Amino acid sequence: HDLSDDADYAQQIISPMDSFRRGRLVVYSKENVAIHPTQYASERISGRLRLIKQGSSLFMTWIPYKGNMPDAGLLQKDRNLYTIKEVPLTNVRSIRRHTPTLGWQYIIVVLSSGLAYPPLYFYNGGLREFLATLKQHVSLVRSAADANVFLVNDLQDPLQKSLSSLELPRAVSVTNWAFSVPGQGRDSESDNVEASGGIPNTFEHSGRNRQRIHDPARDLSIHVLEKFSLVTKFARETTSHLFRESDSIYSKQENPLVTSAPEYGQLDTKKVADEVPVVLDHLEFDKLPLVWGKPRQPSLSLQEWEKFMDSEGRINDSKSLRRHVFYGGVDHSLRKEVWKFLLGCYPYDSTYAERKYQDDVRKSEYESIKCQWQSIYPEQAKRFTKFRERKGLIEKDVVRTDRSISFYDGDENSNVTLLRDILLTYSFYNFDLGYCQGMSDLLSPILFVMGDESESFWCFVSLMERLGPNFNRDQSGMHSQLFALTKLVELLDSTLHNYLKQADCLNYFFCFRWLLIQFKREFEYDRILYLWEVFWTHYLSEHFHLYVCVAILKRYAKKIVNEKMDFDTLLKFINELSGHINLDEALRDAEALCVCAGENGEACIPPGTPPSLPI
Repeated sequence: HDLSDDADYAQQIISPMDSFRRGRLVVYSKENVAIHPTQYASERISGRLRLIKQGSSLFMTWIPYKGNMPDAGLLQKDRNLYTIKEVPLTNVRSIRRHTPTLGWQYIIVVLSSGLAYPPLYFYNGGLREFLATLKQHVSLVRSAADANVFLVNDLQDPLQKSLSSLELPRAVSVTNWAFSVPGQGRDSESDNVEASGGIPNTFEHSGRNRQRIHDPARDLSIHVLEKFSLVTKFARETTSHLFRESDSIYSKQENPLVTSAPEYGQLDTKKVADEVPVVLDHLEFDKLPLVWGKPRQPSLSLQEWEKFMDSEGRINDSKSLRRHVFYGGVDHSLRKEVWKFLLGCYPYDSTYAERKYQDDVRKSEYESIKCQWQSIYPEQAKRFTKFRERKGLIEKDVVRTDRSISFYDGDENSNVTLLRDILLTYSFYNFDLGYCQGMSDLLSPILFVMGDESESFWCFVSLMERLGPNFNRDQSGMHSQLFALTKLVELLDSTLHNYLKQADCLNYFFCFRWLLIQFKREFEYDRILYLWEVFWTHYLSEHFHLYVCVAILKRYAKKIVNEKMDFDTLLKFINELSGHINLDEALRDAEALCVCAGENGEACIPPGTPPSLPI
């Protein structure tokens, strides 16, 4: 929003020099902090949250954006109803932080007087910085009774004392909240309400007539944590509504967790902001299926890569690096180096010298392992059934692996020979697992990028540390992922889950190939390189590939349900999607699903499920 023509708001903007002259300093400022006066996403009111330092005092303000009010006429009459103006932190008793499983974080500020402001949603992040800034200027202590409650200027940590003044009248709907600061712009009736423990200047869930609440008969014996649960009930229900479908894509049933597109496959990426959406009206909200999956960014460049390293070659901020790769991938010229970090071959804190030494040692180790099978004489091989079987299987597979790629094309291709040698060496390195069909698909892109036999081998070893269970004889790794996928679909798309249950397709074997070789045969070769490095960042989840599965299934869920596909039809349909899936849209949808599912999603995935390291 352009606020330059908003005189009221402009008065709140203080330049650094003016701040210095007036003894006022803005120590924290965050855009797009919003409230929801009702449980409907279209009635969001966004504004700017600030912490202002004046002398030894700290004040909190929240000013709504102009043109962002549910009733523009009311805004002109009495803006104070929708404004938090310079609340001194000495008047704040406690702050509750909440991270709902549906994604956006919010806080509830409780005043010493007993008032509770409406939940403040941090749509663009910044909650951690807000609390850190507070801690620099006031006493902020985490409550021993509730880890999500921070006591302000109360070192005794009695949660009951902190919240004893928070009395919510039983008659008050959870959608009624105070919007003005005690003593600012309120009449005597409001003051009386405050004295009685009520909440002044409230308005109904429907957004219609505002009314005063007065209930002096409030039961003071209510448990202190139950009081906070009353405050957060509205926030939880509101958050649920933010992701709920306005119109069901199948029927009148609603999925309470995540919004889906009215028509699968029609996501208009141009309407999605680069960041978390600042303000959405109800029409935009209805049109966007997963409105806050971030668009893909430019790939990691050489200049950016060098900035992540210190003079000795250590990665200074591995999380920021992984985030960059997650959203943009890596320039192909850098993949040979960056992939070794993503796969765990190199520690992020290793130096150039340490990595050079490691490469030399591992090259020697690789040659030693390779000699084990190279030294087997023909007569010995006749008596070594396991070796003959594995060697024969590998030789059959490598000549059929990615031969359409110029790197592996043609007869007597030396790269095909390298592919065979590395797989044979791995079968001796990990003799218990050996070789299974599909491993050549996983090794092929690694050899393509590395171009070196030893380096490719050790990168493949690192990858198989995580994906090796996919090839267990008992298929435990695959069954674990298929089980997790079942639970995630049940969580994120109950309608599709119920149909698959009815069609006896809950084994999800139609997704077997996706999981076994990480979508290797579903996308073009260069897109697979990009997809895998996104997976390897483990930025949002170790199991992000499962959310990609859910995202693709959700995109075609309407077709699956409407055409009443049985297992054979569904298997054929999924296989024929190869080469026809929009990867960028799938990644955006998967990101939104992953954040929506939150802890509930992680709880669906059994410990040790690939690509987690085995327990």
